Amino acid sequence: MVAVRERPPALKLTAAAEQRIADLMAKAPEGTVGVKLSTPRRGCSGLAYSVDYVAAANPFDEKIETPGGTFYVDGGSILYLIGSTMDWQEDDFTAGFVFQNPNAKGSCGCGESFTV
Repeated sequence: MVAVRERPPALKLTAAAEQRIADLMAKAPEGTVGVKLSTPRRGCSGLAYSVDYVAAANPFDEKIETPGGTFYVDGGSILYLIGSTMDWQEDDFTAGFVFQNPNAKGSCGCGESFTV
């Protein structure tokens, strides 16, 4: 019998990112099943990170269970995100998700978008 090794998630979430997902799910609109990361075409470098509520699961999306709720990664974006780490950072002036993406070959000057 061959042992099947569990596949690691395509994206690593820090504890701060998981807590932020929990906070979002605690105040999510009724009918929300999770929070989803996608990479729509936007900005001067081509792709941007977008995090939104989702009302239905898509079978092609990567599903990551977190202590605070389900996190999805868009199936069409997964190749751009494999090996990435998603963090939540706050300071006196800004707050937001921050990504360490080994697939990004460059980004625009404002940090809004990236290219692979």
